[in-house]
Amino acid sequence: MRFSLRQLEVFLATAHFQNISKAADKLAMSQSAASSALKELEQQFDILLFDRVGKRLQLNEQGRLIRSRAEALLEQAREVEFALMQHKDAGPVKVGATLTIGNYLAVNILGKLLAEQPDAEVSLTVANTEQVMKQVLNYDIDIGMIEGEVQHSDLDIIPWREDNLCVFCAPDHPLANKTDITDADLIKHAWVMREAGSGTRQAFDRAMHGILPEIKISLELQHTEAIKRAVGNGLGLGCLSRITLLDAFIRGDLVVLNPPNRDFSRTLYFIMHKKKFKSAGVQRWLEYCHST
Repeated sequence: MRFSLRQLEVFLATAHFQNISKAADKLAMSQSAASSALKELEQQFDILLFDRVGKRLQLNEQGRLIRSRAEALLEQAREVEFALMQHKDAGPVKVGATLTIGNYLAVNILGKLLAEQPDAEVSLTVANTEQVMKQVLNYDIDIGMIEGEVQHSDLDIIPWREDNLCVFCAPDHPLANKTDITDADLIKHAWVMREAGSGTRQAFDRAMHGILPEIKISLELQHTEAIKRAVGNGLGLGCLSRITLLDAFIRGDLVVLNPPNRDFSRTLYFIMHKKKFKSAGVQRWLEYCHST
């Protein structure tokens, strides 16, 4: 074989950081050793994988063509290494989840996994749908768990479970005791909503088809709890996943509203890069998600 796994590690780290010094730090190498490894890889195949733009190393077309294959090969090599070192134990997995899933579902799944397998290595990052998708495409995480609907030729998009959004307000809001909520009511009052790019906002916009241009969004907030507090303080109507609101409904802090003829159902999804190797750690995570 005319290349080494170490050379591929340097190539991928450089592609990620666009800087050989940062790549070397990530791999605990000297900058000269990392530079030599990358240079040797290119020379062995008489190819340039990066365009040198000032101090940045930006992947060119040749580099982009082999990046996903190199990532998959290294992932499989790590699996072999873990199998040799730990026999059949699953390796680490990096999970990215959108806010509702991350804060209300994924943490419970992680808790169950760690209770049963304390040595499991799972890292969880939380962001909105658009950001999680970018992390999967950039190989920063192994699997994404999202609320929004996405389309990309490099992604496997796998339905997971059903969810429902819920319109709600403060107990002293003018609509709190109204049984028949009309479109006119939805248009008349201000809203506190998640930001564009989030799965919740995407589902809300779809549910409000026909009247969306007339909806008055007074606040856009990135965090579920901030929206609940803002709505509870009378700043407008809100719309979030029902699973984030159950405790508040039970306490009476917030009131559920039921606009007729509006479909607030949605599907939660897993997303994975089509060319990324599905490790034992990822497969174990999927099994726990389906069983919890």
